[in-house]
Parts: sequence; C-alpha cells; structure tokens
Amino acid sequence: MADITATAGASASAFTVRHRWLVPCFFVFLWSTGFIVAKFGLPYAPPLTFLLLRCLGVLLVLVPIVLIWGAPWPHGRIKQVALAGLLLQAGYLGGVWCAIKIGMPAGLAALIVGMQPILTAVASPLIGERVRPRQWIGLLLGLGGVALVVGAKIELAGLSTPAILYCLFALLSITAGTMVQRRYCPSFDLRTGTVIQFAATVAALLPCAIVFEQLDPAFSNVVWTANFVGALLWSIFALSIGAIFLLFTLIRRSNAAEVTSLLYLTPPTTAVMAWLLFGESLSPLGLLGMAVAVTGVAFVVKKKELP
Repeated sequence: MADITATAGASASAFTVRHRWLVPCFFVFLWSTGFIVAKFGLPYAPPLTFLLLRCLGVLLVLVPIVLIWGAPWPHGRIKQVALAGLLLQAGYLGGVWCAIKIGMPAGLAALIVGMQPILTAVASPLIGERVRPRQWIGLLLGLGGVALVVGAKIELAGLSTPAILYCLFALLSITAGTMVQRRYCPSFDLRTGTVIQFAATVAALLPCAIVFEQLDPAFSNVVWTANFVGALLWSIFALSIGAIFLLFTLIRRSNAAEVTSLLYLTPPTTAVMAWLLFGESLSPLGLLGMAVAVTGVAFVVKKKELP
C-alpha cells in the first residue's frame, strides 16, 4: 500500500511539474508569433491602424461574452486596469511596431525589448518583491542568450534615432505595465478586465492614427489582402485574447521577475519560426544562444519545492 501511495504521489508531482510548464510554454509560443504577424501584416497597413483594428476586433468578440455571461467588473480598480492595458497594449505594441515599420531590424528590436526582465528585476523592490541571487544569474544568462541569438542577424543599415526611441518607449511601457498590474490589480475577471484595457487602448490609438496615419472611417489606408486579414485574425484571437489571457494568468501566479524572464525565450522561438516559415538561417551561435537563454529562464523560475 505504501508503494502504491508513493507511486501515486510521484505521478502527481510529475503531473504538477508538467502542468506548471504547460502555460508558460504555450504563452511563449503565442507571444513569439508577434514578430511573424508584423512581418505578414505591416506591409499592408500603418502600425497604429493595424493595432486599432486588432483592439476593435477583440472588443467585438469579448463585449457580447461579457454581456451574455454577466461577468463581474473590477469595481474600484478600473483606472488601474485601464492604465496597465494602455502600457501593455498601446505603449509596448505601438512602440515595437512603429519601430519595425520605419526600419528597425526585428532582431535588434527583440534585443532592446529583451532587456525588460533585467529592468523589471531592478524595479521589483518598488512592489515589494525580491529577486534572489540565483534569479539574477538567470536574468543575466537570459540576456546573454538573447544577444547571441539575434547578434548575427542585426543590420544597422537605415537605423534611425526615432526607431531606437520607439523601442525604448516600448521597453519602458511593458515594464511599467507589468509592474502596475502586479502591484495594483493582479487579480480580476479576464473578460471584463480585457474589455477595459482594450477600450482604453482604442481611445488612445484612435486620435493618433487619425493625426499621424490619415485614418478615415473607410480605413482607406489599409490594403485588405489575404495576408493582412490572416495576420489580423491571428492578432485578435491568438495574441490579443490567447496570449494576453495567459500573461495575466502568469502575473497572478508568479512574481514579476519570473513572468518577464519568459520573454527571454521569445527571440529564440521567433528565430525558429522565421527559419521554418521564411527560410531564415540559424547559425551555430544562435543555437548556442537559445540554450543559454533557456538555461537562464530555468534559473529564474525554478522553485525550491513544488507548489
């Protein structure tokens, strides 16, 4: 009987480990498709207009769900939820996509934004979280791995100061958004919370798209090709609903440094996708960087004991 109990306990522990990694792995996969979507969609629409359509699509899907199921609203925290959404959506995505649109190489954009886990770790004491020495080692390993992956792909031709500033703005936005949500609104109904965040993002993006991208009611600045429609639908369902829901779930379960360290896996995963879809090369140095990044993330998220 003791053997059976021990075996059952070991099986349960193994399942817990696999389950604990399932959500982060799926999140990394979905989040990594963001650069792929940009490559497919941005040739046919300005970045802010693309993001505006993406947000409107999410609202069209989620608002009826919220109304039909009567999902609870985060009373007393609506402003904080909206602020986190503005930083994570309008700030981060708007900055990265604008940078890529005006010539920033995707690899360099990934490397700049890839500094977010380090920035988050430095700021963690502001929200009462502590980064352990082992996690600092992992964060630095992750950053080194990202640098190895994208280093050989960086091309500085055509790089401009505005593109760098857009990327730095995106870096600060996603870091601040993660900290705001972790500190002030770590738990809320995902349906209503996402509606609030994307409604706030639409309110911020709409005037910017009208002024800077000549947006009109007919969306005449968009070329409606199959590639664009496919990229838009993937952005709505896989990225803005799927990946964001998973991100919020991870923010609830883990501290900020652990969650953001997963973003170190985005450039390596994107590199593999680009190799499969577009035939982009994978160098031995890049493969080494992937291994280093994975090792770094393991240092950050490893628990002393199972939850």
